[in-house]
Amino acid sequence: MPSSRTTPRWLPAAAAVAVAAWGANQFTALATVYRARTDWSALSLAAMFSVYLLGLVPGLLLGGPAADRYGRRRTVRGALGLSAAASVLLALPDEPSVYAARSATGFAAGLVFLAGTTWLRELSGPAVPPEQAARRAMYATGTGFAAGALASGMIAEWLPGPTVLPALAHALGCLLVLRATRGLPETTRGRHDPAPHRTAAVRHPRFRYVVLPASPAVLGAATVGYVVLPPLVADRVPGYAPLFSGLVAALTLATGVVAQPFAARLDDAGSARATLTAMATVIAGLLLGALAAARDSVGLVVVAALVLGTGYGLTLGAGLHEVERLTPSSAGPTSASLYQSTTSSGFLTPLLLAGTAGHASYPALLAGMAAVGLLCLAVTAAHSRRNLPDQPDLPDPVVPRAAAAREDASVPNVPNVPTAPTAPRSRRPWAE
Repeated sequence: MPSSRTTPRWLPAAAAVAVAAWGANQFTALATVYRARTDWSALSLAAMFSVYLLGLVPGLLLGGPAADRYGRRRTVRGALGLSAAASVLLALPDEPSVYAARSATGFAAGLVFLAGTTWLRELSGPAVPPEQAARRAMYATGTGFAAGALASGMIAEWLPGPTVLPALAHALGCLLVLRATRGLPETTRGRHDPAPHRTAAVRHPRFRYVVLPASPAVLGAATVGYVVLPPLVADRVPGYAPLFSGLVAALTLATGVVAQPFAARLDDAGSARATLTAMATVIAGLLLGALAAARDSVGLVVVAALVLGTGYGLTLGAGLHEVERLTPSSAGPTSASLYQSTTSSGFLTPLLLAGTAGHASYPALLAGMAAVGLLCLAVTAAHSRRNLPDQPDLPDPVVPRAAAAREDASVPNVPNVPTAPTAPRSRRPWAE
């Protein structure tokens, strides 16, 4: 129903962010159903998951400019309409429809993650501290990601039409949120910031040697936890595979949300302490995942997913803090969306593992990923105290803002992704 005077104005905007995240993550449980009911190969299913990336990255990069030019309200509502249509398309039982639906879902999610979180913060009003508004956005995204996997798993497990009803349930949710947001005001001030220094952060050597080596681990950790590991033990939960997949996904993503504030406590402007801790956690999760696959253990899969979820949250939070310090005030949102685009490379992990599974076992592949992670950790450790933002080698004038970054410690990506606001600098970035 339309927002009333008794409903906080930011709440329908939070629902928009949550339902977009729900759509982004509903495929996790559906893939288990497809695996059991179709002859689609594991490689095809991994490709269907990863094609989401082809829509997400353009959505993240265009969401900010679209929200500035056309308004937050119009951008978010248009993206929700696209997300609903994509879910209807997902309900069709053929491969081309699933590929197209996943790509469209990714694009819609990217738009909402940028424009929707900005809209939510602005609707919260000037009386609400920025860090509180950031937490609202974080919880909306995290709730949507977890609810999408869990709801789809429950519907697929206990109701008829397991490949149809979950997608249609999300489409209905989008329509309900569209109705709830139709009375919300526009918050755009009519300004369009060209962000002349939008690549300042990514051109900085600290981005290349500290942030970039860890960025694939953000969603790589999450997708291993809730996409790769559950199917490996599906035979251990006969009759409950979709529900188990949804539960593991919800646990992984919820753990990531809980872990993100701890990245702020670990953050140190004089070193890469938070990033190193996060990468070590991801490596530990990968090794636990390799052990779980080797022993075909449901319990170890759950433990590994929890550790990987923690690593996901810590890595995302640490990277956002680093980018915050490297970003001129005129380019914050754009630099954050570029960073989040690099983290999205982690969505390719299930596809890469499925494509190489014929040449090595999953325990060996996961152990190999951990070894690559150790190499990346070594690179980051070697540059932990180098090229700090207060040194004179910055490509653009930057004022360190470590304290300000801690305000947004609760800023997520995720799995299916990461998010960043678009307008004034005071509204800093946050992420699947």
